[in-house]
Amino acid sequence: MSRLQQFLFLLCAGALNVAAFAPLGWFPLCFISLACLFHCWLKSETPRQAAWQGFVWGLGCFLGGVSWVYVSMHVVGGMPAPVAALMTLVLCAGLALFPALSGWLAVRLRSGATLNLFLIAASWALGEWLRGTVGTGFPWLSVGYTQTPPSPLAGYAPLLGVYGVSFVTVLIAAALAQLYLLRRAVPALLAICVLLPVGGFGLRMLHWTQPQGEPVTVSLLQGNIAQSLKWEPEQLGVSLQTYATLAHEHPASLVVLPETAIPLMFNEIPKDYLKSLTGSSSHVIVGAAVPVQEQGKPEGYANGAILVTPQLEASGYFKQHLVPFGEFVPSGFRWFLDLMRIPMSDFTAGPAQQKALVLGEQRIAMNICYEDLFGEELIQGVPQATLLINVSNTAWFGDSLAQPQHLQISQMRALETGRMMLRSTNTGMTAAVNADGTVAAVLPDFTRGGLTVSAQGYTGLTPYVIAGNATILLVALIIVGVAIRARRKLPQ
Repeated sequence: MSRLQQFLFLLCAGALNVAAFAPLGWFPLCFISLACLFHCWLKSETPRQAAWQGFVWGLGCFLGGVSWVYVSMHVVGGMPAPVAALMTLVLCAGLALFPALSGWLAVRLRSGATLNLFLIAASWALGEWLRGTVGTGFPWLSVGYTQTPPSPLAGYAPLLGVYGVSFVTVLIAAALAQLYLLRRAVPALLAICVLLPVGGFGLRMLHWTQPQGEPVTVSLLQGNIAQSLKWEPEQLGVSLQTYATLAHEHPASLVVLPETAIPLMFNEIPKDYLKSLTGSSSHVIVGAAVPVQEQGKPEGYANGAILVTPQLEASGYFKQHLVPFGEFVPSGFRWFLDLMRIPMSDFTAGPAQQKALVLGEQRIAMNICYEDLFGEELIQGVPQATLLINVSNTAWFGDSLAQPQHLQISQMRALETGRMMLRSTNTGMTAAVNADGTVAAVLPDFTRGGLTVSAQGYTGLTPYVIAGNATILLVALIIVGVAIRARRKLPQ
C-alpha cells in the first residue's frame, strides 16, 4: 500500500467511525474503524509512522464528526466561510494530535504480542483523557460514547466511566486487528473479543443505585427560537410569550426552561412573569444570565439556572466550566468574537462547590450545556443529588450532528452516575434519559413543545462516582509501566 493509499484508507476509516456515534449509532462500526488503524499500528515500523497514521485517522474522524463547528461559526455565527473552514480544519488537526500521540506511545513501548494489545488500549485511554483535560478540554467523540445502549459494553460505564469504556472498546478492536494479521484463531484473542462483551452484558444486570422518594412530574420545554432572532430587542416579547404558553400547556411539579431561555438578566425579569410560569403549584428552573460582583473586579454576569418556587423564592446554579470563545475570551482572541458576533460572550465562572437545588424529596444537580462532557466534574455534585438536569442552547449548532451527539453524551453521564438525566434545550434534543442510559422519551428537534415525564430520583454511588477517572488512569499507567519494564529487557 502506497503512502497515498494508506492516507486515504485511514482517512476513510476515521470517517467511518462517525457512523458509530449518534444519530446513526451503528456501534459495531467503531470496532471495524479502530481495527483498521490498529492493523497499521501493529505493522508500523517506527513510532513516528504510527503517529502519522493516528493523525490521519483522527483527522477523518473529527472532520466528519465535529463538522458542526463550521455550522456554528459560519451558518449561525456569520463568520466568513473561508475563515470558518480554516478554523474548523485547525481545530480538527489539533484534536487529531491525540490519537497520533497514542500511536507513537503504543509503538515506542511495544514488546510482547499480548501486552501490545493492552498497551494500545492504555495509550488510547490516556490520549482521550489528555484531550479532555488539556486547556479547558474537548472530550467530544471519545470512542466510549459509541457504546451507549444497546451496546453491551455500556455495562462498564458505572465502573470505569467513558474513558474506561473506550479502553475496553479499543482492546477488542486491537484483538480483532491481531486476529486479521495472524489469519488464525488464537484462544486469548478470541477470549478478549467474546468475554468482554459478555462481561459488559452481565454488568448491565447490576443496579448500583436505588430509587429515592416518589417520582415527580417534570415538563421540559423546547422553545425552538432561532439563534439569529433570540437577542433581537423586538423578539423579547416573542420569547417571553413562547415560554409562558408552553409552561401553561405543560403543567408539572417542575417546569424546566433551556439555557438562557429568557434573554434578560434574571433580576430584570418581571415578577408577574415569573408568577405566570410557576402558576400556583409549580417550581420552575429558568435559564438566564445573572449579574455577579467579584471583589476588585467590575460587575460581570454568570450563566445561571435559577429554581423559582411558587412563592417566588429563588436559588440557583451558575455554570462553572465555560466554553472558550463562546463564554469567555482567551487572551489575544478578541478578534474571533468580533467575527462571530456572539452576544454575552464573556461570562464569569460559578464557584466550584455549589449546593444541589431542592425539590421536595429530590435534590437536583444542574449542569449547563457543555458541562455534561466532563464526567469527573459532574460527579462532584452527585453524592447529594438524586436527579441530573442539563439545560442547553444548541441553536448555535444549527441542524447538525451536535444535537444527537450531545444526547448520547447525556446517556453516558446517566450510566456513570446511576441517575436520570433530564435535558431541556432550545432546539433539540430535549429528552429524558433513564438511569440505565436508555432514552425514555425525546422531543423531535426543531419543534416547539414540551416533554412531560415522570422522573424518578436515585440514591447510592456507582464505583465511578466514588473513584472518578482514577481507576482507568491507574490501570493504564500500570500497563505503560509494565511495557516500559518489558521493553528494557528486550535485546538492544
